[in-house]
Amino acid sequence: MAPFILSFTQISRPGPFAEKQPQSMMFPPPCFTVGMVFFGCNSAFFLLQTRQVEFLPKSYILVSSDHMTFSQSSSGSSKCSLANFRRAWTCTGLSRGTHLALQDLSPWQRSLGSLSAEGSSVEVDNLEEFVLRPAPRGVTVKCRISRDKKGMDRGLYPTYFMHLEREDGKKVFLLAGRKRKKSKTSNYLISVDATDLSREGESFIGKLRSNLMGTKFTVYDNGTNPSKTPGALLEETNTRQELAAICYETNVLGFKGPRKMTVVIPGMNMNFERVPVRPACEQESLLSKWQNHSLENLIELHNKAPVWNDDTQSYVLNFHGRVTQASVKNFQIVHDNDPDYIVMQFGRVAEDIFTLDFNYPMCALQAFSIGLSSFDSKLACE
Repeated sequence: MAPFILSFTQISRPGPFAEKQPQSMMFPPPCFTVGMVFFGCNSAFFLLQTRQVEFLPKSYILVSSDHMTFSQSSSGSSKCSLANFRRAWTCTGLSRGTHLALQDLSPWQRSLGSLSAEGSSVEVDNLEEFVLRPAPRGVTVKCRISRDKKGMDRGLYPTYFMHLEREDGKKVFLLAGRKRKKSKTSNYLISVDATDLSREGESFIGKLRSNLMGTKFTVYDNGTNPSKTPGALLEETNTRQELAAICYETNVLGFKGPRKMTVVIPGMNMNFERVPVRPACEQESLLSKWQNHSLENLIELHNKAPVWNDDTQSYVLNFHGRVTQASVKNFQIVHDNDPDYIVMQFGRVAEDIFTLDFNYPMCALQAFSIGLSSFDSKLACE
């Protein structure tokens, strides 16, 4: 029997609490009775805990998930320290080009909330080049992911579409991805053509592959697998690149909750271009380098941990109005030494609609693949 959460709603009038409410949300949310689930062998036991709280102003949107709360405060609350930002990237052993690229950005430019006005500067001329190119420095690329589960087998193998959100309200198609049916591990094909999701198609741009446990993922471009091609016939330029590695921390307790994840991506050179990572063997892969703590010219990122708020007695995380529904899939990706610079954020806004925003040095294919990994079932993490 699958466990579920039972909740009731109770409403009260606005009071002094609403007027003094800081810019953060709370869990349990106002006017909610929260059901806490305890798992047994064959059934779920419930403990109902009632907490009545006054209403918040209408400008606040309450989003909670597994004892996490996501704030919808104004962009002015996001502050970045340039000193912390520089230190964050130098500690990874990156090339000087990466340092210079990131130091060019002033603190206010690097705030996720303050970049919305610059979204119109993102133009898609050549789609294949755009999805592989790092986001423009100083601009947040705002996108939307839609999940299509219609059809005979799309309940198990849905198709995902990524669109760029323009300032004029129009959307531009970027990528599509779907899980392969006959594969021992989770394997997603990614294409720049929504109607062609085949491995042999001309629009095939990359893939996402997981391990058996579904806890570690690798993102590849459309190059050749070196293990399937004789060395004498394989040219280095045709060898596939690894664009990212995603690692989800296992949860030995088996309870659902906020996931912990690590993302490793290649660093940047003096021309602000990605340093190619073309492993000829497993020992040269991003996952192996990360596990061996060999991070030269690599960037190690983590999902941002929620912060405890004494006033609301809750954990809070600010999505700047881009996330409106609770989900364990909601996350922000940052560097540990500069958690105010959001490299990527992902969250639910409807049953099958998610927002995905990313910043330099991430590209669309990397961001889309990281988002796809969050949809995949991870029994060891939940």
